[in-house]
Amino acid sequence: MNRRDFLLSSAALAALAPFARAQPASVKKRALKKGFMYGTFGGPNLEKLKIADRFTLLRAAGFDGVEVNSAMTQTEVLAARDQSGLAIPSVVISTHWAKPLSDPNPATREIGLEGLKQGLRDAKAYGASSVLLVPAVVTKETSYADAYTRSVAEIAKAVPLAESLGVVIAIENVWNRFLLSPLEAVAYTDSFKSPMVRWHLDVGNIVNTGWPEHWIRTLGPRIVKIHVKEYSRKIRDEKGPGAGFKVDLFEGDSDWPKVLAALDEVGYAGWMITEQYRPPGLEDAAWLAQLSAKLDAVIAS
Repeated sequence: MNRRDFLLSSAALAALAPFARAQPASVKKRALKKGFMYGTFGGPNLEKLKIADRFTLLRAAGFDGVEVNSAMTQTEVLAARDQSGLAIPSVVISTHWAKPLSDPNPATREIGLEGLKQGLRDAKAYGASSVLLVPAVVTKETSYADAYTRSVAEIAKAVPLAESLGVVIAIENVWNRFLLSPLEAVAYTDSFKSPMVRWHLDVGNIVNTGWPEHWIRTLGPRIVKIHVKEYSRKIRDEKGPGAGFKVDLFEGDSDWPKVLAALDEVGYAGWMITEQYRPPGLEDAAWLAQLSAKLDAVIAS
């Protein structure tokens, strides 16, 4: 049996299942589902696997769903979903960095808008309730004010489609030099006057400059999805901002008990989707099982 067949064999998956689903007796019961961001698959072995095989590994590791991106082929994603039994809660817009809705060029913004609309259609096809959108990117050429005005204008064009499909456009806080405070995030989101524009909160992305629990309490019911990842200010200070993400869950500065307490306060009962750094040295299936078990611990914090 070759390595790929072993990873996908029922014996290997059964051996991993108890570890993936193991929880301490004192686990707090929360109505939260465990998701995995498809874009964080990595390693030479996983990259060789087909979409359906990756979904099968995720299901065996104890995940409930997978967040896909809008550049993937619909038929392949649907087949993998149906074969694995995983849900698809969210779709990441694939054009929002390369073709941002804040770009000075109207033609570029048009491509970005069409990418958003296609992501909404994909989400509807998959049964996803939201799409993840980076709304704008502030650069030397694109001022903060222009990024705000342009992105609001472009997103507004997609709101009627989102409303007709019943799919939320979920704005994510990322390192795009835009929407830098939770108060501004609230004002931006509410400016659309539509329940189909809300927020996809990334815990790790906040830790560099603030505290996720503050954002959660301010955004409140606007939050429709959570990205779970760790960040270390100590490593940031030693090796640079990007290096702060290269740390395992519970080894950085994300205060998970406070994050979960804040989510409880605002009544969040949705998806916790991992976008977590993969430490070196772990085999593929073992890494997914360990990540799934740590996500259980995050939820029980």
